[in-house]
Formats: sequence, structure tokens, C-alpha cells
Amino acid sequence: MSSEWPLWEVFIRGQHGLAHRHVGSLHAPDAEMAINNARDVYTRRNEGVSIWVVKAGDIAASAPGDKEPLFEPSNTKVYRHPTFFDIPDEVGHM
Repeated sequence: MSSEWPLWEVFIRGQHGLAHRHVGSLHAPDAEMAINNARDVYTRRNEGVSIWVVKAGDIAASAPGDKEPLFEPSNTKVYRHPTFFDIPDEVGHM
């Protein structure tokens, strides 16, 4: 058994944000300590309203080398691009 604590990925939701944003990683023995350590390390200036921690080993991710086969099907769905929609002038910059 490894004596090293597991790696946790840290996500913070900012004061004015709607989504959590990945801010970094840290080692901790459990979720409670990971949250407390994340608070101390990543929100020292009171910039967060919510913290998520996820064990790095529990994250499933695609590899950069898989980009072509993974995202290629979306290239045939051009109707998903915003160029097909008229935006009224009163909307302004989106």
C-alpha cells in the first residue's frame, strides 16, 4: 500500500460565477481534508462560494491523441454553429 495521499482535483465557484472552474490539485487523505486544504490554498482572498474536490483517479478523460475520431462527427453538423442564426442588433455583443 502506498503511503502517499491521493491526488485531488480542485474546482472553485467564484463569487460572480455560475460554474465551477478547475484551479489546481492537491494531496489529502480524504475529501474533508481536501476541501479544507483547497479552501486554505485556493481561496485565500475570499474569492469562492463553493468548492468541489474529486479524486484524480476517479476522473475519466479522453486523450489529446483521440481528438480526431472523438470530435470528427460534430464536423458534419454545421447547423450547430451560430452562423445560422440571426441575432437582433439590440442584443449587442454575446
